[in-house]
Amino acid sequence: MEISLPVTAAVLGAALLHATWNAIVKASEDKQLDSFGVAVASGLIALMLLPWLPTPAQASWPWLAGSALVHILYFMFLAGAYRWGDLSFAYPVMRGGGPLIVALAGGSVFGEVLSATHWAAIALISMGILALASGAHDRRATYFAVGNAMVIAAYTLIDAKGVRASGAPISYTLWFFAANGFVIGALGWLQRGRDLGTYARRRWPRAMLGGALALGAYGIALWAMTLAPVALVAVLRETSVIFAAIIGALFLREKFTRRRLIATGAVLCGLAALRL
Repeated sequence: MEISLPVTAAVLGAALLHATWNAIVKASEDKQLDSFGVAVASGLIALMLLPWLPTPAQASWPWLAGSALVHILYFMFLAGAYRWGDLSFAYPVMRGGGPLIVALAGGSVFGEVLSATHWAAIALISMGILALASGAHDRRATYFAVGNAMVIAAYTLIDAKGVRASGAPISYTLWFFAANGFVIGALGWLQRGRDLGTYARRRWPRAMLGGALALGAYGIALWAMTLAPVALVAVLRETSVIFAAIIGALFLREKFTRRRLIATGAVLCGLAALRL
């Protein structure tokens, strides 16, 4: 069970896209509305593209529905984590725990047996990611971030099953974002009512940018899961925390400490181990 260099490079590119749209949400004055806006915008972009692509196989439809429901929790926890904690704290906690859960479940769910080198790489990357967590926060940020780590592992497993059953990774991705945008938009309307409409009129370019980045980031990851072990794609995707730490330091005035340098070194060692 290996992952090729082109797939590795593509997933690392997806990690950069993911970190960028998370930074957009973190920099917002209203993180909940921006989370809703990104989800709805990605759904609208997907709807515009769907007529040009085939429908995914029926076997993938239940997975699509399950993933859309699980993502309700993802966006709720995401907004809570960023409300109570810095990007540099919440993002590593959310992203660091999920790959370990996926790796442990991968054997029974997908029959994917990882080598000792792969396990060492996953451990190095995950520990490096978790070690990056620092910055202003309170206990509520920790609760939301840890909860989201479990949610991330759940939807990764669900979508890996779905995209492999779909026979059309791009179509599956677009249908997922269309369904997710509808569900999250309805939730946003119930929670914030007219505020969501006001936000859409004032901040739609920001939402569309975030939505495009989110769609591209997850679409690449799902495509990669059809070509490589799910656990390896999942842990590579979470290297987005390195990009998030750099973005936080450059644009959000968050410190890039010695601890982060050491943690970054651990992640890079893990990436090197994956290519051995």
